[in-house]
Amino acid sequence: MSVRTRAVWIRVGCGAAAVAGLVLAPPAAPGAVAAPATGSASLADGADGGGPKGFTLRDSRITESSGLAASRTHKGVYWTHNDSDDGPYVYAVDGRTGKTVATVTLRGLNPRDVEAISVGPDGDVYVGDIGDNLGGKWPEVWIYRFHEPKRLGDVTVNPTRYTVRYADGPRDAESLMVHPKTGRVYIASKNGEGKAGLYAGPERLTAQGVNTFSRVAKIGLQATDGAFSPDGKRLVLRAYFGATAYRWEGKGVSGGIEKIGTVPVPIQRQGESVTFAPDGGTLMYGSEGARSEVEPVRLSGEAAPPSAGNGSAGQDDDGKGGGALSGGNGGLGAADRPMVWAGATFAAALVLWLGLKRVFRRRN
Repeated sequence: MSVRTRAVWIRVGCGAAAVAGLVLAPPAAPGAVAAPATGSASLADGADGGGPKGFTLRDSRITESSGLAASRTHKGVYWTHNDSDDGPYVYAVDGRTGKTVATVTLRGLNPRDVEAISVGPDGDVYVGDIGDNLGGKWPEVWIYRFHEPKRLGDVTVNPTRYTVRYADGPRDAESLMVHPKTGRVYIASKNGEGKAGLYAGPERLTAQGVNTFSRVAKIGLQATDGAFSPDGKRLVLRAYFGATAYRWEGKGVSGGIEKIGTVPVPIQRQGESVTFAPDGGTLMYGSEGARSEVEPVRLSGEAAPPSAGNGSAGQDDDGKGGGALSGGNGGLGAADRPMVWAGATFAAALVLWLGLKRVFRRRN
């Protein structure tokens, strides 16, 4: 996200989100268990008190957490990174304490706009330097890959760098997902006019030459991050004010993708990231900002992956089940709902601001 856009968010968006938490927080769909509207690291995601907990990023260096990925090697650890202007650093955070337990320095790199992170089935960490503050003008972007350290601690690594171009021209993106079974890398572009798409990379990335990503599906939301479930059966893409779950059938490059509907998203300062917890049935939502919260939301119904842990859903292997989601066939779709809440939130903030202005004017 650009500096100018971020400034606008600080002046308007943050106040709007605060108002939304009081009067405009969207109701969770029947059967869904949403995270609290405000940060609450002490609360569990499930109604029974079990499952992953939320936590606060306590490292003073992490002020613009823009991506989130659960470690495959270290239980309860999550990888994150800052947005642009931080340098070649990736942080491992303990989900129990919120403290940084390792800082990985990517030797020889000067990242431009790092927006996403994912862990592949090989245990490698993939970092997406895929943001484009010019709205889709950079002719190429990059993906950096390194082996997840077996021992946690500060370390400098030699990453593999992949050059990425899109078959239909440059575009902005903030979501990079590595499929947990096939290892294929996907990117979801970010477009506020309903023209965003899901792009698939080649079967195997190559460090020699260019990796061309081709559009395989239309995505109807302005995605800020995305994640595959550990079993590879679900894909979730989030935006600032909403998220959409997709069924992934594993058919062809596009995975036979099928939209299920919207899933709950907590009200956050600037919702930038999402990942599945290792239990397979809980989404962990992250936000930018100093001491930002990572908040859990338990999935149920069709949105929950078939292999999700206890309490996720009563469903068959085809993922059919109850409905902890909305936006399926009627009412607002995933593309519309985030914009409606954004508009309502902005309106509430504006009303509050005008009211305060009037009060101070009378006092003077």
